[in-house]
This record gives sequence, structure tokens and C-alpha cells, in this order.
Amino acid sequence: MGETLKRAISGAVYIILLLASILYSNKEHYESFFLIFGLFLLITVYEFCELVAINKILPLLLSCVLFFLNFKIISSSKNEIDFYSLKHNENIHDLALILSIIVAIKCICFLFDNKITQITTFSKYIYLIGYIILPFILISKIPFGSDGYNPLIIIGLFILIWTNDTFAYIVGKSIGKHKLFEIISPKKTIEGFFGGLFFTIFAGYLISMYLIKPSEQFSDKSILIWTIIAAIVGIIGTIGDLIESKFKRIAGVKDSGKIMPGHGGILDRLDSVIFVAPFIFLFYKILNYVS
Repeated sequence: MGETLKRAISGAVYIILLLASILYSNKEHYESFFLIFGLFLLITVYEFCELVAINKILPLLLSCVLFFLNFKIISSSKNEIDFYSLKHNENIHDLALILSIIVAIKCICFLFDNKITQITTFSKYIYLIGYIILPFILISKIPFGSDGYNPLIIIGLFILIWTNDTFAYIVGKSIGKHKLFEIISPKKTIEGFFGGLFFTIFAGYLISMYLIKPSEQFSDKSILIWTIIAAIVGIIGTIGDLIESKFKRIAGVKDSGKIMPGHGGILDRLDSVIFVAPFIFLFYKILNYVS
């Protein structure tokens, strides 16, 4: 079997599993959504532990416990009538957001510090929690708005990620001449970055018009909202991809894993979305506060 065919089949299986689990869930039953993202979390944690060379048992147990608690919190919220309990649940996700943003800033410093050639054990566990586990918790919270579970929100986010990756590659391959961050990712170009950003913003416009059915509250602002989300994905998502590339460069490996032939590991597929998730969640919090 050729490499291109392997890549196409494994990519198709990944997308079908992802979309099926998201769309099969509804406002009353969304176990399949949590099941697939819980599985992705465990695989990603395993791959990251391999990447940075730390013991896997405790991180995997911690991931299971935190993600299960997150599921119970979100599940109980739909039936909760006590305002203070609801506020308490929101505070838990706010804490996850704050910690994720702090670690994201640390990751950005890590990316641009060319002197770093090794990662301390303490930093490895900080990255594990704030760069991997907590963003997954925020991803699982993103499609749950005031009207309950909305699969189109998370699907829209993944469409933006895929659009950015695809067109950054196409534009970079076609006309890319100036390297974006050659020391970390030699194939990425400035032209590819702006090409991906442009088409991602355009995809955000299309999503706001044809995929998302905005509530009356945001109907006149839907285009602006999804344009901003697309810009966040195009910029922050690219940084997330570069950060994972630096982890791999320090580890001396090409891919985070081998579970997806032709693509690498699950972390290779989700590096952008897990890094961008806290910033999207923060944008939603700001949007709700302003509105």
C-alpha cells in the first residue's frame, strides 16, 4: 500500500470517527462526544509522555479522573437549578482556563528561547497538565453554551483548523520562499502562513453564514464573531503547531506517535486545536461578558 493511500485512509478514519461521535451526540445524550475526546486525551497523554520521557501511569490516571469529573460537572449542569452550584461549576472551568493560558505563555517562551535544549522534569509535568490535559477539558466545554450542546460549534472549530493546515501547505508549497521559523519547522513559510490565515478567515465567514444558526442575540454579529475565531485559529493554531514541533525536535523524533499511518500520532493531528482551545474559550468568556 502506497504512503499516499495510507495517509488518505487513516485521515478519513480519523475524520469519520470524530464527526460521527460529535454528531451522534445531542442535548440530552452526549456520551459519544466525551468518549472520543476522552480516548484522544489518553492517546495524546501517552504520546506526550513518550515524547518528553516521563512515566505514563500517573499522567494517564490523572487524565481519566479529571476528564471524568469534567463530564460529571457538565452533565449535572443541564439539570442544575441552584445558581450557586452552577457558578461553582463555571469557576472550575475558569480555573482551568487561567492555568492553561499561563502554561500557554510558558510554551510560547519555550518556543522562542533558542537556548533551551532540555526540559526539566518539573516543566514536563507542567506542560503535561497545562498544555495537554486542561485544554482537552476546555475543548469538551466549548460546544456547551446557554442553549446546551451544539455540535456545530466544535465542528466549525475543526473545519477552521483543517482549512488553516491545508491552505498553509498548499500556498507554501506553491509560492512559499521565505521561511517562517526554519530552526523549528523548515517547511513552513511566511507565504504559507498568510495564505492559511486568509482562507481560514474566509472559511470562518462561510461557517457563520451557512453552518452556524446564530441566536437572535448574536445574529447581527455572527460574521464578526467567527471571523475573530478564524483569526485566532490561524495565528494561535500555527504557534501551537510550532510548539509541538519544538518538543519533537528536542526529543529527536519526526512524529509524536505511529497510530495514524502517514500522519503520525494523535498529538500531531490535535496540536493546533489543543493549543488554541484556551484562547477560543477565553474569547467566548469575553463575548458573554460583553453581551
